[in-house]
Amino acid sequence: MRQKLVAGNWKMHGSLSENRALLGELRAALADVRNMACAVCVPFPYLAQAQDVLTDSAIAWGAQQVSEFAKGAYTGEVSASMLLDFGCRYVIVGHSERRALFGETDQVVAAKFVAAIGAGLTPILCVGETLSEREAGMAESVIARQLDAVLNVAGMSGIARAVIAYEPVWAIGTGKTASPEQAQAVHAFIRQKLAVLDMEIAGRMIILYGGSVKAANAAELFSQPDIDGGLIGGASLVADDFVAICKAAQF
Repeated sequence: MRQKLVAGNWKMHGSLSENRALLGELRAALADVRNMACAVCVPFPYLAQAQDVLTDSAIAWGAQQVSEFAKGAYTGEVSASMLLDFGCRYVIVGHSERRALFGETDQVVAAKFVAAIGAGLTPILCVGETLSEREAGMAESVIARQLDAVLNVAGMSGIARAVIAYEPVWAIGTGKTASPEQAQAVHAFIRQKLAVLDMEIAGRMIILYGGSVKAANAAELFSQPDIDGGLIGGASLVADDFVAICKAAQF
């Protein structure tokens, strides 16, 4: 049986005081969580705080992106080795906001993926289609293209060291959610695509759903056979909601 994972993406939210309260609540409430993993991906300035509060807890932490470069004259970038200095386990790669707002191409995402696994981080590789792409019947071809860009440079051995997150772009921050059946169909497609290359790796691949997951719909989504947890946005900023989502993944 695959392990479940619930990872919170705080995006550009938080302050030192707000974070300390939220992280403290999460640490206490999830101390007895079993048979699944929890993580929070916080903005770069708060990684030291997350490390301080969450060390020796049941919650891992990570970053929201990483540079494809190891070091050098890249002002404003943060390398994978720097993330390791702050105890990060995970890093989100290829989030739809990075692709759409900051122009990250499939090739850039693939380079960042390789940098992350090369340093020993676990990338959370985001793939997903826009509303127009879904309505045009292109969802599977878009996701296949995004996966192929990574497979071409990292292979299945690289994918095996990662987590995949399906995030329908039309369901992020909109209040819309893919139905459990819609989400399951895409997750099954991803797993089947990987199974053509390596059935064993595909079978144990953790594939998260990220698209307006809430406490109210988490259990139904997570009960689908190919949905192994969630990449949680806004609900990860509310302790009670995030705890409820994490605990829904235990069943």
